[in-house]
Amino acid sequence: MSGYTNEQKESFMREALREANKAFELGEVPVGAVIVWEGVIVASAHNERETGKNALYHAELLAINEACKKLGGWRLHKADLFVTVEPCYMCAGACVSARIKNVYYGCGDTRFGGFGGVLDLRDHELTHRPDVEGGILEDECALLMRRFFLKLREKRN
Repeated sequence: MSGYTNEQKESFMREALREANKAFELGEVPVGAVIVWEGVIVASAHNERETGKNALYHAELLAINEACKKLGGWRLHKADLFVTVEPCYMCAGACVSARIKNVYYGCGDTRFGGFGGVLDLRDHELTHRPDVEGGILEDECALLMRRFFLKLREKRN
């Protein structure tokens, strides 16, 4: 993994949490992501599937897209992804394809997680395998998800 201190990891994850809170306010599943290139945030995004009416508008994919545009290429081999929830298998595949160096996430996802939750893409012979670390500000990330789904259930009743 990269040479970040715990304080630096938490700082980047707090930025991802800010993005997740934007999603929460929009009624989106509160996932936020930031891409860090050589210690500097170059892209940030939050889920926009409902507002954008697009299944591909996951926070990770939007952040990867923004980083590619800003950096002028698709190979993000010096980039680290900080995301509030373990990437789903689609987003995990995008991390592999974009050559993301390190993936840091807050809370795990046993239903859709692609880096150990429901499956682990790193278990396969792929062109690239990012290093992955979970549990960064895990309680805060999980609490936001619980609050969102509680609010959703209350709204349905």
